[in-house]
Amino acid sequence: MAKELNLPNSITIARIAFLPLGAYAIFKNGGDDQTWQWIAWVIFFLIGMTDVLDGKLARSRNSVTELGKFLDPVADKAMIATAMISLSILDRLPWWITIVILSRELFITFFRLAVIKRGVIPANRGGKIKAMMQGFGVGFYVLPLNENLYWFRDGFMAVAIILTLVTGLHYIQSAFKSTK
Repeated sequence: MAKELNLPNSITIARIAFLPLGAYAIFKNGGDDQTWQWIAWVIFFLIGMTDVLDGKLARSRNSVTELGKFLDPVADKAMIATAMISLSILDRLPWWITIVILSRELFITFFRLAVIKRGVIPANRGGKIKAMMQGFGVGFYVLPLNENLYWFRDGFMAVAIILTLVTGLHYIQSAFKSTK
C-alpha cells in the first residue's frame, strides 16, 4: 500500500477531500453572494488544476499505480457532480443538464467496471476534451456572470453536452470492437 500512496495519489485524494469546501462556497449566503461565487470558482479551479498536476507527476516519476488509475477518474467525476448538483439545487443550472451529464458518467463508469476483465479501454483525446469542456462549462455557471454573457456560458455547456454524449457512444463502440 505504501507504493500506492505516492505523491500523485495523495494529491488525488486531496482533490476529493476539498470538494465539500467547494460545495460550501457555492451555497454560502444562499448561493447569491458574488464574493463566495468567486471563491467557489477558485476552489474548483484549483481542484481541476491539481488533476493536471497529479497526472504529470505520476507519469514523470513513473509512479502510475492501479489506485491512481481508479481514483483519478473518480475524483474528476466527483468534482463535476459536486458542482453540478450544487448549482442545480440553487436553480443556477438546469437539472436536465446535470442528469444527462451525470447519467452518462455513471453509466460509463459502471460499463468500464463491467468490461475491465477484457482490459482497460484507455481515455482518448475526445474524453479529455469532453472533461475539459465540462469543467469550463460548469465553471462558467459557478462564476457570477453578467446576463449578457449567458450565451457564452450556455454555448460552452452545449458543446460539453454534445461531447459527453458522443464520447460515451464512442467508448461503448470501442469496448465492443476490442472484444472481437
